[in-house]
Amino acid sequence: MRLRVPRAACAAVTAGLVLAGCGLGADPVHHPELSDGDVTISMNWWGADARIQQTIQAIELFEEEYPNIDVEPVYSDWSGYWERLATSTAAGDMPDVSQFDALYLASYAERGALLDLASVDNILDPSALPPEILDSGRVGGTLYAVPTGATTNGILINTTLFERYGVDLPDTDTWTWDDFQRAAVEVTRASGGEAHGLTPFGAGSFDLNVWARQHGDQLFDAEGDLALDPDVLAGFWQRELDLIDSEASPSVAQLSENVGVPLDQGDLVTGQTAMGFIPAGQFVAYQSAAPDFDYDLANWPTDPDTADGFQYLKPAMYWSAASTTEHPAEAALLIDFLANDTRVAELFGLDRGEPGNPAFREVVEPTLDAAGRESLAFSEAMAQEVGETPPIIPNGASDIDALLNRYNQQVLFGESSPEEAAESFLAELGDSITAAG
Repeated sequence: MRLRVPRAACAAVTAGLVLAGCGLGADPVHHPELSDGDVTISMNWWGADARIQQTIQAIELFEEEYPNIDVEPVYSDWSGYWERLATSTAAGDMPDVSQFDALYLASYAERGALLDLASVDNILDPSALPPEILDSGRVGGTLYAVPTGATTNGILINTTLFERYGVDLPDTDTWTWDDFQRAAVEVTRASGGEAHGLTPFGAGSFDLNVWARQHGDQLFDAEGDLALDPDVLAGFWQRELDLIDSEASPSVAQLSENVGVPLDQGDLVTGQTAMGFIPAGQFVAYQSAAPDFDYDLANWPTDPDTADGFQYLKPAMYWSAASTTEHPAEAALLIDFLANDTRVAELFGLDRGEPGNPAFREVVEPTLDAAGRESLAFSEAMAQEVGETPPIIPNGASDIDALLNRYNQQVLFGESSPEEAAESFLAELGDSITAAG
C-alpha cells in the first residue's frame, strides 16, 4: 500500500460545494463483475491516529482476502477532509470508497458524485443492518451509503463532580428541564464557581433537531425544505441564554473560548462543567479522555407537553463509493467487507460508533470495558424511545452547523435577539437550499 494524494481540482472549491459540472460519473453499470486481473482502488477517511492504524489493518485483511486488489489509503483529520474531498471530486478524481457524514451525503448524491449501490447489489449486501439504520443512507429513495451504525443524543453527566460537591443528581428517568437547570445551578454554587453545572447547546444541528422534535417540529421535511418554526429555534437559543443567566452554565466569554477546541480540551473533559449534550456514541471517547472522572449517560430532560419519540437514530458515519470509480465491483466488495466481516468489528470496536450490524455488536460487546458496556446499554435502552428517523440534511444545507454557530455567537453577545437570529438563520439557510436545488 502507499498513500495516495488526489490530483488538484479543476476549479477552486470549498467543503461540500461546487461539485456539479466537473467530472462526475455517468450511469452506473448494472451488476458489474469482479476483475480477474490486478486492480487498484482508493479508500478515503477522516480520523485520529488510532483510527488510521485500525483502518490500515482492516485494509490489510481485505488485501489478504483478495490479493489481486490493492487498496491505497487516503486520510486526514476532519478539519481538512471535506475541502479536499470536494477538490478531488470536482477534478473527477474522487476516491473509490469514502467515509461520509450525514451533513454532506445529500449534496454529493444529488450532484451525481456517488454510486447508486443498487447497481452493485450482486456484490454488496447491507441487509444485516436494521431498516431504520440502513434507510438513513438513502437520498430520494436511492441507497448511496451504508451506515456504520447510529446513535441518539444524550446528556453526559460527570458523577464525580456531583459527588465532590455534594449535589444530589435528580432522577434522570423523570427529570424535567427545571430539574436539570436546578441541579446545574447547585453544582456551580456548591463548587464556589470552580465548576459549572453544564455546557449548554446552541450551535449543533443534532441538538437542535432533538429540541425541535421535543416541540413537535423538525428541521427539514421529506422534500428537503426547511420545516422548522422560527419560534422553536428562538426558544432553543433562549433556553441557552437562560442557562447562562442562571449561572448553570459558564459565561458567554468562557463558552466562546471553548468554541472549536478538541474533545480532550473541552470543559466536559477537564472538569469545568458537570453535564453536557453529546452524541451518545461519543461516551467512550469522553470517558477515555478523562479517566479520573466517572461519567453516566442520560436521556434529555422533558416537560409535560414534550412530544414522544423526540430522540432518533443519527448515523455515526457511512461508507460510499464514487460514481466515477473505474472499479465499481471492487469498491462494492470493499464496502461489503467493511460492513459485514466481523474481523473489522474486532479492529474498529466502537471507534466508528456503536455498530449497526448485530453481528458486529456480538463480537464487540465481550471486548468492551465498563464505559463501552455502559454506552451499549444506553443505546439499547434508547432503542425503545426513539421515533422515526428525520429526513436527511438536504443539498445546500451542509454548512448548517457553521451557520448555527455564527448566529449563536450573535445571540450570545447580544448582537441579535433569539427571534431576530432565528428569522435570519432560516432565511439564509433556505436561500442556500434553494440555490443548490
